[in-house]
Amino acid sequence: MMESVQRPHRENLIRWAASRPEVLVLSADLTSSCEADGFRDTYPERFFSMGMAEQNMMGFAAGLAREGFFPYIHTFAVFICRRPFDQVAMSIAYPNLPVRLIGFLPGITTAGGVTHQAIDDIALMRILPNMRILECGDATDVESVLDVAQDIDGPVYVRMLRGEVPRLFDPSEPLRFNRARVLTQGAEVLVLSTGICTEEAVRATQALRTRGLDVGHLHVSTLKPFDDPTVLEAIAKAKRGVITMENHSVIGGLGSAVAELMAERGLGVRLLRIGLQDTYAHGASRQYLMREYGLDAMALVRAVASLIGQPLALTEDDLAAVRLETMRQVDKTEDL
Repeated sequence: MMESVQRPHRENLIRWAASRPEVLVLSADLTSSCEADGFRDTYPERFFSMGMAEQNMMGFAAGLAREGFFPYIHTFAVFICRRPFDQVAMSIAYPNLPVRLIGFLPGITTAGGVTHQAIDDIALMRILPNMRILECGDATDVESVLDVAQDIDGPVYVRMLRGEVPRLFDPSEPLRFNRARVLTQGAEVLVLSTGICTEEAVRATQALRTRGLDVGHLHVSTLKPFDDPTVLEAIAKAKRGVITMENHSVIGGLGSAVAELMAERGLGVRLLRIGLQDTYAHGASRQYLMREYGLDAMALVRAVASLIGQPLALTEDDLAAVRLETMRQVDKTEDL
């Protein structure tokens, strides 16, 4: 059975920061909500509570970075990408400072409604020069993303998961910068998923493969830069087309990045983009919202059926019966 991990970022941050005195954490009145309370209690001299003043927090973090520290800002994604966007752009991205922006509640992972649902954050961060973007899809990604972010020279935006997080990927295979995880290989249809959509995509692709469909599936964790040769090679092999699946608007996120890559490289197969279709969501449970806005496993089955031009005899019950287990990446040498 697939393991679930309670608050993996909270415990990992404490362990990870123990040998890194230059790492500081800043919070904007959401310390416990963003799992920074353990760091605050363990390293109080390295923690700054900035109150509900996100614009000021960005400038403060920029100043710390100029003095040789590595500030890790912890707040909800919307309070990084919307309210203080000018400060992120001018104080952090423009001077290329090593500030790490840890954004919680990405997309529709919150019932808080439009004010708290970051459905446009990838698009906003992608347009900033010097910014790098990472997204976590499971507990292993959460536990290894700090190493990746710390090794990047310049600002990093991380879409972080909180609370109870499933472990889709083996702990011995950490997140790697600009390298997608090859979950399955296939020559008919390619699925590229990111974040919480990967769990839904795994459920659907497993069911589709049992029906004889040759589906490849890659989990994408680096959204900028977007020039991973693994992704490019997989797209080039997809005979019937490509489907992207993301917890974000289809405008400006993974789907847009893939469309740009395919157009620039002249890869003329059909592309379908699963995500929020130029709409705001509303407040409800994650499961309900993913079904309501077509971000779940059944939505992927419908997209594959559209791509191949034939119905697929799969029901909600079939997908619910799929048993998910922690996965290891497919050995890429099998492609050769």
